[in-house]
Amino acid sequence: MKKHRNDLFLIAGLMLSSLIILLVTFHVRESGAYVKVTVDGTFYGEYPLSQDAEIPIRNGQNYNLLVIQDESAYIKEASCKNQLCVHQGKIRYDGQSIICLPNKVVISVIGGEKQKVDAVSG
Repeated sequence: MKKHRNDLFLIAGLMLSSLIILLVTFHVRESGAYVKVTVDGTFYGEYPLSQDAEIPIRNGQNYNLLVIQDESAYIKEASCKNQLCVHQGKIRYDGQSIICLPNKVVISVIGGEKQKVDAVSG
């Protein structure tokens, strides 16, 4: 019987720790300022989340339509068969991304001011 009580304490402690981590994560996340688009690993463009826009992304026969609206971004249309990028929803926080593997498109939210130098290049 004592073994089961200790298990319950362990489970309650893990749940409480998880809840605290979840709350801290949502509290400290920052809204992004830009979305960075890469196609097949090559820089395609960087667009502010503060300005509503529709950006067509073309790569040969492949096509994605990026929509920036209400300080968030999402894929409205895509030429890929599975449409997973369309169903990923809106992104707006630093570090979030939408990835379309068939079309080799990656859209990432960048927080804060536009950075001219990244951590790798110094």
